[in-house]
Amino acid sequence: MCGIIGHVGTGDAIETLLSGLENLEYRGYDSAGVAVQNGAGIEVRKRSGKVSELKASVGNPGLEGRIGIGHTRWSTHGPPTDENAHPHTDSTTDVAVVHNGIIENYADLKSRLSERGHEFTSDTDTEVIPHLIQHYLEEGYGNESAFRHAIDALEGSYAVAAMLSGEHAIYAARQGSPLVVGIDDGEYFLASDVPAFLEYTDTVVYLEDGDVAIVRPDGVEFTNLDGRPVSRPPETVDWDPEQTGKGEYDHFMLKEIHEQPTSLAQTIEGRIQPDNASIDLEGFEPGSFDGIDTVQLVACGTSYHAALFGSLALNRAGIPARALLANEYSVCSPPVRDGTLVVAVSQSGETADTLSALRAADAEGARTLTVTNVVGSTAARVADESICIRAGPEIGVAATKTFSSQAVILALLAHRLAADASDGTPFDIESFLPGLAALPDRIDGLLASSNADRIARRYVDAESYFFIGRGLGFPVALEGALKFKEITYEHAEGFASGELKHGPLALVTPETPVFPVFTGEEDEKTLKNTEEAATRGAPVVAVCPDDHRATELADAHLEIPETEPSLAALLANVQLQLVSYHAADLLDRPIDKPRNLAKSVTVE
Repeated sequence: MCGIIGHVGTGDAIETLLSGLENLEYRGYDSAGVAVQNGAGIEVRKRSGKVSELKASVGNPGLEGRIGIGHTRWSTHGPPTDENAHPHTDSTTDVAVVHNGIIENYADLKSRLSERGHEFTSDTDTEVIPHLIQHYLEEGYGNESAFRHAIDALEGSYAVAAMLSGEHAIYAARQGSPLVVGIDDGEYFLASDVPAFLEYTDTVVYLEDGDVAIVRPDGVEFTNLDGRPVSRPPETVDWDPEQTGKGEYDHFMLKEIHEQPTSLAQTIEGRIQPDNASIDLEGFEPGSFDGIDTVQLVACGTSYHAALFGSLALNRAGIPARALLANEYSVCSPPVRDGTLVVAVSQSGETADTLSALRAADAEGARTLTVTNVVGSTAARVADESICIRAGPEIGVAATKTFSSQAVILALLAHRLAADASDGTPFDIESFLPGLAALPDRIDGLLASSNADRIARRYVDAESYFFIGRGLGFPVALEGALKFKEITYEHAEGFASGELKHGPLALVTPETPVFPVFTGEEDEKTLKNTEEAATRGAPVVAVCPDDHRATELADAHLEIPETEPSLAALLANVQLQLVSYHAADLLDRPIDKPRNLAKSVTVE
């Protein structure tokens, strides 16, 4: 959470910093600020609120500088105020720092620095960092040495970028929180995530834990904390800069819902051959998972729902599998033994809870695999192996297209594992693969014909919303409820259909629309559960094909095309995304930036 941007080059840094902060607002938007070397020292401007409010203050009076750092904040320590906004400085304003993460020993450091006469003006843990650097400067250390000593004193997770007055350089370090350097012919960028500077360059270097980077006008030096050089070769990001803009859409979320035909086509490209009924996961040839007999999938939020989808697909293929919340994994993880594969599912590959679970599994000796959307992410590097979902950049805080791509990759992985297992039972790929190949076109047709806007308008004033499903429809029901609550701020819950009568039915009223997901499997039972809700007066919005029996019972209908039962839930998911979006739009919610939430949760 929070976004860092930095720029070192020949032109004015302000435009780069502000556009970078706007591109990073999905990581946090409580407050924002910038600091630049203006020729006379370091000048800082920061404001609570969104980047647009910061832009107004930067232009009056004008701020200039060829080197600068910026930050957009998601509050952890201290409320979103001007004082708590980054960058933070030391008492002399000779040091400016931006930081993501949590400094676990900040209280002790602050106490010791206060005893030495340092005065603090914010509630944040970050403010100890510039004061630590100042302390070491006063002790006679040079700039670089003072920075390294200060970083060495920190405990916790951090991505730090610092400027020191009079030196045209940015000092950066990471431990458990992402940082990436962008390089473009004498211009250098530093950020929490590639979209911050993608319009300027697609050549990047991902820092690893323990790295220190010193960015100067003549190049970037990569070392460890002790100063020993480390090799960090540059990579090329294959994202189009236009993918990080809204284009013709009012919101990133709507754009990304409509990008699902493209993102899914990218996900399956080269990986399935329907004509000869084969699956080719690059790097995982037949036999790659010999000896694997159990799978644990760890994830959070929307990725957890994709993991649950994957666990059900694995179980159906004869591979015992469990989806586990990554933030609970260290508390109640099942035993890891020979033959256990732990799969971490994370859109960003930087989710702190998921990384913690991944490291715990590795410490227990499990084979580990990451399913992520970012090739150079921490999770991809920490795990033994990784698969990229290739969904393209996703800016909206509410995940949409990445869920679909994660679910599809996990279904393909289920087949590969089942094919390699001696007692596995691979699903019928002769029918599954043609259905999967047709999925992008079917979603495209659904998007063109959806009546989700009318459904949203009809039920936007309801008191609560229930989503139910069985089998692969269950994780989609959970995901439908999550999307609804996180962007509309209205109460919504997802249940396994059969659980409705084991308690939640007590909450059903005529003001509680129920959205049952019908996949073509166990539909009679789901229909029975739906009837129980309808008998209590609940409006029913059936998510099913046009000729399904449920349409006779339903008050309204969200149509999905006929397809394989194993894929029907993914079509239903798109309809539920659209209902959530249109309801939030009617309620005038900040759809791309829902309150209290950030895209990537990089602290536990």
